[in-house]
Amino acid sequence: MPAQLLSIEVAPDLVDQVYRALLGAISSGALAPGERLTQEDIAARLAVSRQPVLQALRLLKKDGFVQDAPGRGVLVAPLEAEAMRKVYQVRGALDVLAARLAAQQRFRIDPKLIERGRRAARGRNVEAMIDADVAFHQAIYAASGNPLIGQSADPHWRHLRRAMGAVLQAEPQRESLWDEHEAIADAIAAGDGEHAARLSDEHVSRASDALAERLAQQLAHMASASATPATKGDKA
Repeated sequence: MPAQLLSIEVAPDLVDQVYRALLGAISSGALAPGERLTQEDIAARLAVSRQPVLQALRLLKKDGFVQDAPGRGVLVAPLEAEAMRKVYQVRGALDVLAARLAAQQRFRIDPKLIERGRRAARGRNVEAMIDADVAFHQAIYAASGNPLIGQSADPHWRHLRRAMGAVLQAEPQRESLWDEHEAIADAIAAGDGEHAARLSDEHVSRASDALAERLAQQLAHMASASATPATKGDKA
């Protein structure tokens, strides 16, 4: 007798669409840290029923992007600079390995990826800046020939996108980042695995230090700004 399977009430692709829409809004800063989210509001804004929203919020909570709010709903989880630094440590190890393996293949990264990144860096679209950066590194993961690298890096990039989005709203991405990317691409194409690995390690270290510092400053400024009205109210 065939096994009985429960019917699926919500199409998985709809849950995934809601998840990605919310994750994108959190990453870009459209949904700010500490902002309260309710199923009803999200369902109305995305023109979907509450059920896929509930499932998507559960996934976001599991992945650490939202947390329970006092009373009803959830809150967008706060950003923590030290946590981002730890994520960068893991991503850096994966980037170094991917660059070394890609160099063994003398892989040539499509120059259009770098030009796309430089073009985004000169613009004001934060999503485009982040997408270009991710696309470049994903190309190296793919070139490594080891699919586990990209699979392992993906969940970390979700959190890094969020931190990058928060910082890049106030400070546009500098084109010098793409000078570093181009140098890594050149070393890989030349088959110099050690040089490519060293450049990748330095690239991630600089990005980690800069991002953690800017994020800490930004969070401190936000905390100070939120405390100011209360202080004035006490004096009144």
